Amino acid sequence: MGFCLLVQPIHEVGSQVLAEAGIETRLASASDMSTVAQEIPGAVAVITRNAGLSREAIAAAEDLRVIGNHGTGYDPIDVPFATERGVPVVSTPEANVQSVAELAISLMLAVAKRLLPADEATRKGLFTFKYHHPTGEIAGKTVGIVGYGRIGRRTAAILRDAFGMRVLAYSPSADAEELRAHGVTKIDRLHDLLRASDVVSLHLPLTEKSEGLIGAAELACLKPSALLINTSRGPVIDEPALVQALQRHQLAGAGLDVYVSEAMDEDDPLLALENTVLTPHIGGSSQEALERTAVQVAEQVIAVLRDEHPTNLVNPEVWSRRRRVAQSGSSLNPG
Repeated sequence: MGFCLLVQPIHEVGSQVLAEAGIETRLASASDMSTVAQEIPGAVAVITRNAGLSREAIAAAEDLRVIGNHGTGYDPIDVPFATERGVPVVSTPEANVQSVAELAISLMLAVAKRLLPADEATRKGLFTFKYHHPTGEIAGKTVGIVGYGRIGRRTAAILRDAFGMRVLAYSPSADAEELRAHGVTKIDRLHDLLRASDVVSLHLPLTEKSEGLIGAAELACLKPSALLINTSRGPVIDEPALVQALQRHQLAGAGLDVYVSEAMDEDDPLLALENTVLTPHIGGSSQEALERTAVQVAEQVIAVLRDEHPTNLVNPEVWSRRRRVAQSGSSLNPG
């Protein structure tokens, strides 16, 4: 039996689940794809987080039976090539829903309440801050949810129930009647949602259609008092356009957990803006979410290695022609 390569660390409980099933884990010495491609030969499984898995790395893994995506978005994995090679890709779309929804709402409140400059002022003894920097509330206002998947739905439910917000949703695939039953109004045109919203929260996977979805024209639709929150994928927003809009105060502020690149330069203009709250892609990284995600991805990797259909298969068309574990000599614990 081969081993499971961890491209990036996962919660120790996930490794324990794999070990109890007789699967050895090895942590890659680095998460760049050149290193992974050198260290992946012999692996029957791979678990990766936001580093993904490239065509080069998949091609180097002759024994690979399954790719586990630790998280919701799997765009960094070359799923078409994995499918071509007969390798199932599993994901954990529900494990971090609560964690990301909580961060989205935290960012809304942090921007509205000016928490970062208020904290700085307090540490300097500037208790006159409140006279010169007005803060706001989100209760009773209108939130526009762009992308009404699991995280979008959870965020909407909390804002509706806890803050009494009116919820609008832009999601072409969503059923209007179903949304209405949950107290949500479906908006067919993105620009209409942007114009009507006091807070806009993005919850989209990264696709060809969603890349650059929020550009200069869309930002121009926002109210000067509006807040923009992104906990989905950085490239959904045209970052230079957002910087310009924030500099010109076309909107009141932005809360971002994701960026076009996580290798931000020190002189990146986003870092100089005072009307932003920036976090380092921590939406799904609460301890509770990390534990749930690690367990769920480990259990699905084990299921595939046992020739059992996993709960969340990204490329279901591959299942009938998947690579299978040779039964002779396998050390996989059957139960």
